Amino acid sequence: MGIHDLEKFFRPETIAVIGASERPGRIGTALMHNLLHGGFKGRLFPVNPNAGRVMGLPAAAAITAVDARIDLAVVAVPIASVPEVIGQCVAAEVKTAIIISAGGRETGEPGRLIEQRIAEAAAGRIRIVGPNCLGVMAPGSLLNATFAAGMPNPGNLAFVSQSGAVCTAILDLSYKEGIGFSHFVSIGSMLDVDFGDMIDYLGRDPAAKSILLYVEQLSGIRKFMSAARAVARIKPIIVLKAGSSQAGAMAAASHTGAMAGEDAVYDAAFKRAGVIRVHSIEELFDCAELTAKQPRPAGPRLAIITNGGGPGVMAIDALARYGLEPTELSRETILALDSILPSCWSRRNPVDILGSATTERYVQAVEIIRREPGLHGLMIIMAPQALTDPLEVARTLTQQLKGAPFPVFAVWMGGRAMEAAVQFMNDAGLATYAVPERAVLAFTYMVRHTRILAMMKEIPPRLQRRLNFDRESVRKIIAEQDVADGCMLTETAAKKILAAYGIQTNPTAVADSVEATVALAEKIGWPVVMKIVSPDITHKTEADGVQLDLRTADEVRAAYSRIMTGAARYNAEAKIEGVAVQAYLAQPDYELLLGVKRDEAFGPVIVFGMGGIYTEVIRDRALGLPPLNRLLIRRLMEETKVFKLLHGYRNRPPADIMAIEEMLLQLSQLVIDIPEIAELDINPVIVKNGKPLAVDARILLRPATKPSPLHLAISPYPAQYELCTETKTGLRLLIRPIQPEDAELFVTLFKTLSPTSVYFRFFRHMKELTPEMLAMLTQVDYDRHMALVALDESATPERMLGVARIIGNPDLSETEFSIMVGDPWQGQGVGATLLLNLLRVARQQGAKKIWGTVLRENTHMLALGKRCGFHLKYDSEEGAYDLTIDLSQVEWEE
Repeated sequence: MGIHDLEKFFRPETIAVIGASERPGRIGTALMHNLLHGGFKGRLFPVNPNAGRVMGLPAAAAITAVDARIDLAVVAVPIASVPEVIGQCVAAEVKTAIIISAGGRETGEPGRLIEQRIAEAAAGRIRIVGPNCLGVMAPGSLLNATFAAGMPNPGNLAFVSQSGAVCTAILDLSYKEGIGFSHFVSIGSMLDVDFGDMIDYLGRDPAAKSILLYVEQLSGIRKFMSAARAVARIKPIIVLKAGSSQAGAMAAASHTGAMAGEDAVYDAAFKRAGVIRVHSIEELFDCAELTAKQPRPAGPRLAIITNGGGPGVMAIDALARYGLEPTELSRETILALDSILPSCWSRRNPVDILGSATTERYVQAVEIIRREPGLHGLMIIMAPQALTDPLEVARTLTQQLKGAPFPVFAVWMGGRAMEAAVQFMNDAGLATYAVPERAVLAFTYMVRHTRILAMMKEIPPRLQRRLNFDRESVRKIIAEQDVADGCMLTETAAKKILAAYGIQTNPTAVADSVEATVALAEKIGWPVVMKIVSPDITHKTEADGVQLDLRTADEVRAAYSRIMTGAARYNAEAKIEGVAVQAYLAQPDYELLLGVKRDEAFGPVIVFGMGGIYTEVIRDRALGLPPLNRLLIRRLMEETKVFKLLHGYRNRPPADIMAIEEMLLQLSQLVIDIPEIAELDINPVIVKNGKPLAVDARILLRPATKPSPLHLAISPYPAQYELCTETKTGLRLLIRPIQPEDAELFVTLFKTLSPTSVYFRFFRHMKELTPEMLAMLTQVDYDRHMALVALDESATPERMLGVARIIGNPDLSETEFSIMVGDPWQGQGVGATLLLNLLRVARQQGAKKIWGTVLRENTHMLALGKRCGFHLKYDSEEGAYDLTIDLSQVEWEE
């Protein structure tokens, strides 16, 4: 069953309420009341073996006794009975069920076992929302399958919450603010349908323009990331993640029955997915109001009109706090305002039109400001005063600003005197806020979303050289370790692993006696560093286990004694394997930290920041999820303070930023390939004369919870699909998956297409690719969108000859294919080679049915489809052929 089955939750034609009742205080009673009186237009069937009729409707003893095909079952019986009920639903071929019943995993092991029995009864043949949920509303369909009081107005916001209490609070607030919803979902314990499923469904439903989430914990992390990264490009996703503190995380875990990940990791994941994170219900609702009622800002330039200086200052302070600045008014705008305002007006943004401002003055000022070039948003503030009627101003401005191309929001400050005006603006679709700070923060979040969308269109720069990775030597080192209970590698072993992936390290050797240490030091050359080697001492400096700048044999002997004494004092039971000796690099320009931590939920997380012995105190760090490319790495580095230093500070030279980016790329590939890495610290990475060098490293190995690449939250580049081949006409090709860095090659390929070829591929005439299209076509999620490119192996520089792709449903039940081959290489076997390899890849990924539409004039593509085993069916209305192939029924020659 797939995403399309979720449609029945929101637009069912027949509903059965299992546990229906008309006794006061029963959930089944509230469900029946809401469905009967909420306007549901379909057929409703109560199911209760102990009642002959419920609210005037005949009650069936079991769902299998209902004389109709049921689209949606709403289950409100004791949790112990739910497995049997779900089994009956499956027998009755019900496709969707909402389990209201509580008492599942949130109660501990007994509840977890009940949920396991429910899943077994479902057997993958019915989609389930819940258990432990409020239910589902779809105001546009007049569906209220919940036990909440009332239903919101229809609107364009979709709200999905893990907490029923948060649902009812948001519901109550929506009445006051005049906010409507397209979907309102209490998702509960997520036994089946989870946030990833809902995002995928809502992303495809045009009724939902924005998606709001209240999250306590995520399940199906990879599915969530895949769905969010796809949908955030077309609709804003705003999430309130509870459990940001340690105590809050524990409370969330006990509430939902699952462990929460480190909050900073959630921040990194949401940022990577393009999701806007807010930190309170107030912020969630404020963002909801702005996204529901106003267009998304094109940038950060906000103008403020106020009838009081104080509120204007508050707004400016809030902008500064969130890293924004008020827009500067043009000379023309200032002169125009001079002509209608008293001479003592502020003559800058915020535009203080003074406490004596009338309705006419507001209207004139707004009309001038809205013509300011490059304006991205307008805030209008009104403080109560006796000269002007707030409601009259609200009515006039609402009419004046209807259809403005940028967001407009009103801050009518005060209480009783402002209530009527605020209600009028809410009803008219204008976003309203009680104080300037809340309005500014909501605007800031929307600006961040605009920036996220812009970043998603950026093209990562190509590497100037090919990186090589010695995977086999690393796997050999791993195989020699006993990782069952956790294994801390020695520094020398850790550096061998880093070196195998091209990370430059300071060569290190180990000695097990004082004289052997002296000999090593003399061989390496003075001065040297000595470090304790012990699997039981992680932080060497705390045990006096690091001795620097040793220049003679006597200094080495004395340092050896200090190290052994310090180790014994720090941990008398520690196993001492000797001391490591390496060259001492005096006076580094910068010290950095590169690290990895395996998160329970998100898998490996990469850390970059300021290094050295104070790294845990300063905590200047940024987190990112692999796989990384150069653009993502640069964004990661820019989040830290140390990045500013790396450009050169006072008398220190700038670092080689590209070399540091390359080191992070190598680290990213290492944790993609080796899922046994639980922790990895390279601290410090010394930067001297611009070049980074790993001088200390530790790696903790634990058994892999999943094989590579399934241990990652985001699908990495699938190198296994790379293939060198030759067409029947002698063209030597490299077939490989597309990469974000291929954008320039893709544009060059597009320019080789004739107008006819462009029309055959895109079904419309195009002279160039927009940045949005280019990003969509080259920055793909390999879990649901595969594109293979054909590169000419004999060409220098690299040249792309063609592209074939499939884009599928999240469950890959159906996928659409397309092919584009440059005009100079058509008819030379490039398209056939690409298509056959694409079909093989699709089958390996689990796709079952491939389809595509081909114009009848595209005879070459029709012939190729026949040769590859596609079934052709002509659609006379469209003037095109539908091509379909069942991958389980065909074989191709190798």
